[in-house]
Amino acid sequence: MTKFNIFSENIFEGWDVDEKKFLDIAKKILKFYLSIPEVYENSCLFGFDFKTISFDFLYCNSIKTHEINREYRNKDYPADIITFAIFADSGEKFIFDGEINLGEVIIALDKVIEEADKKGVTREFELSFLISHGILHLLGFDHQSEDAYNFVIDLQNKALESIKI
Repeated sequence: MTKFNIFSENIFEGWDVDEKKFLDIAKKILKFYLSIPEVYENSCLFGFDFKTISFDFLYCNSIKTHEINREYRNKDYPADIITFAIFADSGEKFIFDGEINLGEVIIALDKVIEEADKKGVTREFELSFLISHGILHLLGFDHQSEDAYNFVIDLQNKALESIKI
């Protein structure tokens, strides 16, 4: 049975996120994704022997995601989510003591609030939606084509439905 080490830090002062709740949501979403053969077999994890999967969430504001975008991605705009998929994007798949570190998901909570208001959904739903999106990126899924985008969004919706969000 795979163990999940998922950590989070909230440096955004405008929303005291229930980090334990969203870590539990992230674990359920990851378990859902890995239970689908098509997803697991096309993920960066396929073919590797591991006991533990770890990754981090950083909750911040869009000023921070703008800085990160400029510094690391040569993009001059704030983002709602940035994913550093260390394991998926690395040429060398480093596994230490049976543990795979997938990377980090950075989420701008002010953007989550803004988007939730715009869509007429709860903050919790929008944050869960972005968490599910970030996990797919960590697993190596991207959305450069319309088909890939539709696949990712469909998976996110199914994941949230599966855990009743």
